[in-house]
Amino acid sequence: MQNHIKLLAGGSHPELAKLVADRLNLRLGKIIVSSYANSEISVTICESVRDEDVFVLQTGHGSINDQLMELLIIISACRTASARKITAVIPCFPYARQDKKDKSRAPITAKLVANMLSVAGADHVITMDLHASQIQGFFDCPVDNLYAEPSMVKYIRLEILESLKRNGDGKRCGAVIVSPDAGGAKRVTSIADRLDLDFALIHKERKKANEVSRMVLVGSVADQIAILVDDMADTCGTLAKAAQVLVDNGAREVYAIVTHGILSGEAIARINGSPITRVVVTNTVPHAEKKKLSDKLQTIDISATLSEAIRRTHNGESVSYLFDHAPE
Repeated sequence: MQNHIKLLAGGSHPELAKLVADRLNLRLGKIIVSSYANSEISVTICESVRDEDVFVLQTGHGSINDQLMELLIIISACRTASARKITAVIPCFPYARQDKKDKSRAPITAKLVANMLSVAGADHVITMDLHASQIQGFFDCPVDNLYAEPSMVKYIRLEILESLKRNGDGKRCGAVIVSPDAGGAKRVTSIADRLDLDFALIHKERKKANEVSRMVLVGSVADQIAILVDDMADTCGTLAKAAQVLVDNGAREVYAIVTHGILSGEAIARINGSPITRVVVTNTVPHAEKKKLSDKLQTIDISATLSEAIRRTHNGESVSYLFDHAPE
């Protein structure tokens, strides 16, 4: 007898879970997550998952430690309930920035999270734009690291480049794809090649985490539309300073396109006070409340990519098509 898809969702991003379920023509599995008085998390799965292909969607956002623990408990509950296969769908992987021992006695917490997921009972992990690709090697189970790049390319082509042509600015000024740090150079050159655009790079020096001290532009953006591309925007200190550097070097406008719009702390204030025209983020993490505070924020919906990855995984099909194409 063929098994079916069971889609369960934790409490981190119900809006995305609903979008994915609708695209798969599925009903979200009924699950009750509650907390005891001492903050212990309790999970009750209210329908059978025996011999089913279970996908648990939970992203790294907000109270990350609670969300991570909730995910682990849901996976463990499915394992003890005799699910045939359990796939953790984690659009924004928690602790992804702690992927290496960059100083004495530093923990590699991303490896710890990978171990916890495996021990809980995950057979497969689907995530998006890992901060460092080597995190895939931390797992003993298969990992599909999807890319937001096809959706970003589509947005740039339709919303920015086409707008330039419609306004008659396409011949007078072009666009440049810019990486706000050296680590994003590969991502930026890939996007620039696909769009047949030039690229530039900003070298940054940090005094400490989340605090940028100095930035230097490598490349030319004079009289160009500068498009900053990054995998994550947390406090937005980097984006705001990078935008100012680009404007100081003659950029006509600055756009920022980011996969994971975490937008914590003073991020919204920095965006509103920066010369950035528009900040475009995917919905790997929820930011509906943040959009009320800034009219510069726009969203790219990646539920189509996640739902197609789930469908292909369930049917035993290759997901490599999604590395270069954005499903409709």
